Amino acid sequence: MDNLIKTLELKKYFNVGGGRQLHAVDGINIEIPRGKTLGVVGESGCGKSTLGRVMMGLLPATSGQILFEDKDIVSCSKREFQKVRREVQMIFQDPYSSLDPRLSVYELIAEPLIMNHVCKNKKEELSRVRELMETVGLAERFINSYPHELDGGRRQRIGVARALALNPKFIVCDEPVSALDVSIQAQILNLLMDMQRDKGLTYMFITHNLSVVKHISDSIMVMYLGQCVEIASSDELFANPLHPYTRALLDAIPRPTLEGNRNRKLLRGEVFSPIDPAPGCRFAGRCEFCRPECQGQNIELVDMGDGHKVACTLCYK
Repeated sequence: MDNLIKTLELKKYFNVGGGRQLHAVDGINIEIPRGKTLGVVGESGCGKSTLGRVMMGLLPATSGQILFEDKDIVSCSKREFQKVRREVQMIFQDPYSSLDPRLSVYELIAEPLIMNHVCKNKKEELSRVRELMETVGLAERFINSYPHELDGGRRQRIGVARALALNPKFIVCDEPVSALDVSIQAQILNLLMDMQRDKGLTYMFITHNLSVVKHISDSIMVMYLGQCVEIASSDELFANPLHPYTRALLDAIPRPTLEGNRNRKLLRGEVFSPIDPAPGCRFAGRCEFCRPECQGQNIELVDMGDGHKVACTLCYK
């Protein structure tokens, strides 16, 4: 399958003083086929957003490779990266803080066009802004409005329009609907899926909402404290979760029932520190199945068939 983007042992560490490092992203290997969506899920602080920002070039990678159309954008020069920069865009989580409140809707959408010298004149620029507003379902009457005058859904549509302005191939969606009402979430998700179908876009969709990620993703990666603990197709992951952490996440999905609250398994124990973590499973301190083999050695991802990979000693043969 034609992979638009992939990572090889991608790492991002932050220095926290005293020679210590926080392992925010630690050895991530992913492949995203052209025109498909990879969902990335996990608790807050697991490294999802950091991974997205590193892949966008907003944060420098500590080590590893990011291959965009087989070109390593980690080691390329600044001039070479500028050529790639138009092909990769990001939709940020908060549709208000990601927009300059001093700019109108027109100015916000036109900004990437102006910075990249896309349009030849003002007339062409206006036409392109109107086209983008129509694409994302933003009425033209809002063209001179400011972000504070719009609701969250319309603000996020501005963010989507800005991401589409340069006709990118790859978009990182960093929890683009988490700050929106449920009805507005559905509108934005459907908009993203329609654009993917019409334009052949490739997404990495970051979220903590498993119900949302199932709706939009072709495959899903589960992260825990900077590492990938399981990755599989969306249907396979929900039908056959193998890692105890994945099972706990799926068990936490609210389900409407007339029988009262279900008996849910609660994760107990302490969360390991991501600062210079010792070798071993980082979920061991909260796992009811923890064994001696889970500590003291790195737990590698094992392919269980059909691309379903899991890092858990319970699955080792």
